[in-house]
Amino acid sequence: MVWINAAVQGVLLGGLYALFACGLSLIFGVMRVVNLAHGDFAVLAAYLALAVIAAVHVPVLWAVLVAAPLFALVGYAVQRLIIQRSLDISPLTTLLVTFGLSIVIQNALLEVASANSQSLPAGLLTSGALRVSGQLSLGYLSLLIFGTAIVVIVALQMFLARTSMGRQVRAAADDQETASTLGVNVRHVFGIAAALAFATVALAGVAFGMYSSFDPSAGPQRLIFAFEAVVIGGMGSLWGTLAGGVILGVAQVLGSQVDAGFGVLAGHLVFLAVLALRPNGLIPSRSV
Repeated sequence: MVWINAAVQGVLLGGLYALFACGLSLIFGVMRVVNLAHGDFAVLAAYLALAVIAAVHVPVLWAVLVAAPLFALVGYAVQRLIIQRSLDISPLTTLLVTFGLSIVIQNALLEVASANSQSLPAGLLTSGALRVSGQLSLGYLSLLIFGTAIVVIVALQMFLARTSMGRQVRAAADDQETASTLGVNVRHVFGIAAALAFATVALAGVAFGMYSSFDPSAGPQRLIFAFEAVVIGGMGSLWGTLAGGVILGVAQVLGSQVDAGFGVLAGHLVFLAVLALRPNGLIPSRSV
């Protein structure tokens, strides 16, 4: 039962990783851009939620209503003003630019918020749990995060498959020149995709802030976990991202069960094994 409980906790942890990774997967699937500042934007969202809570004294879940729309606007602006201009030069330039954004965000947070660790107050969500048996319990916060990850992925898939803008996003992802010839404003479409990705980053950042403590330097590790989840599941595949997050979470928790210091390493080893044996991921996608 101990191992079953560990596996279940790993699955729930995978929901957090999937929530981090779905924005990264969406941007790559649409624009073929790896955003190296992805984790730092998530941490920035956590700090924004903390500032909203301190300013207007609302519950943490209400802070999401501020963070997600604001980050959607930020994502659109970042894509149109920064990422798109670097894309016009070369794909390599986007790596350098997003790496620069990562450094800027980290140092700005150090200046404004200091290096002290913070956490978002989650109340009963942090301490409460659904007890299934004597040795198996499901934390309310973990269940909420896992459910949110599924809802976000379903919503993104429905948007891409059933809306006019979603079909334009897929067309631009498949062939920019043909889509532009047919009247699609590719730059605007890319901006919409980035807005959605950044909104999910805000959700992931707030979830991370409730789940664990954070500080300005926490972004790169979140990026690594998100990147591993995307690669394991398949670049550009949203459901693959969920599968990759779950596999990564289970590997880490089971590894920690073997030895306290082996958890993160176990996840990295699974990532390397998938990269060596199935480089396209478990559920590869030709497009978003």
